[in-house]
Amino acid sequence: MPWSTPTLKDTRRLTRDYVLSQLGAKAMIPNSVLRIMSDAMAGLTHLTFLYLDWLAKQLLPDTAETEWLDRHGVIWLENADGSKGRKAATYAHGEIQFTGINATIIPVGSLLTGPNRVQYQTVTAGEIGSGGTGVANATALTAGTVGNLPDGTAMGLVEAIPGVDTAGLLGDMSGGVDTETDDQLRERILFRIQNPPMGGSQADYVRWATAVPGVTRAWAAPEMGVGTITVRFLMDDLHGDNHGLPTAEDILLVQEHIERKRPVTVKDCFVVAPVPYFYAITINDLTNDDATVRARIETSIAEMEFKRSKPGQTMYRSWVDEAISQAIGEESHELVFDTVVMPEPGYMPFLGTISYG
Repeated sequence: MPWSTPTLKDTRRLTRDYVLSQLGAKAMIPNSVLRIMSDAMAGLTHLTFLYLDWLAKQLLPDTAETEWLDRHGVIWLENADGSKGRKAATYAHGEIQFTGINATIIPVGSLLTGPNRVQYQTVTAGEIGSGGTGVANATALTAGTVGNLPDGTAMGLVEAIPGVDTAGLLGDMSGGVDTETDDQLRERILFRIQNPPMGGSQADYVRWATAVPGVTRAWAAPEMGVGTITVRFLMDDLHGDNHGLPTAEDILLVQEHIERKRPVTVKDCFVVAPVPYFYAITINDLTNDDATVRARIETSIAEMEFKRSKPGQTMYRSWVDEAISQAIGEESHELVFDTVVMPEPGYMPFLGTISYG
């Protein structure tokens, strides 16, 4: 039987019975010294049981709390940057374009502030040319996705630079990734334990891909034939507004890391994004049909996709039906949707549109 921590009441009763058995007595007088000493000992014993119960959970990564989970991560995991354990937050970086007077120098270390209230610092010097513009590379001073900004965002100078009029992003300020969560770290640890290194197995490629900051899910398969391997991955947190699909820069980072790790005997290694295959569904006769229930349905389907969907995976009608039924507030509905088979192994199903009738 699995271990179960005794309650304080059970511990007190067992302690009293033990003391009586040792003394050969039949009853313990209430409020007697012997009874008080027995109950005090029971309390200490119960605290010991509680500590052992807590400690047992920390010794296994699937139940460990944050501090101990980090310890398991340091033992089992190596990240793309050479660090151990939990993937740290990274800093967004990009180019800033300045406008102003010709020949004005933008010094290294110039500080700017974005509309997100994050400060950025130039890491290269820039010079405004005859066209009235100049460019300098910059990086965020705060780690995480909060530092990412879209192309064209206006930036403010913390201290004015004589000869500079305006500043704005030239391209995206990107690359900022949040610290890996406990759930993400736990999943990587368990995957590493359950799939030990094999010198280039499919699981090895998945582990190498997920070691890169921002990568949350990855898959590997010989899509192009024997002797080849194709790695597809998603960055659900960093690019959540685009179904987690990575950018060309993200793909290059993962490709470079895998090239350092993979065996040379593999003929061809392809690192690419999944090809999105959007499917549409219609929900008729939905009970409690309002904006809240509809939003919960979309969330439930997204959670189902996160757990079940992968490149080449058939999207079954029963999966979608089940996800809709699990949404809080839904009591009954009629789903119009046929099981969708992916046209190629690299295609991955994503919910496109939902129509209500």
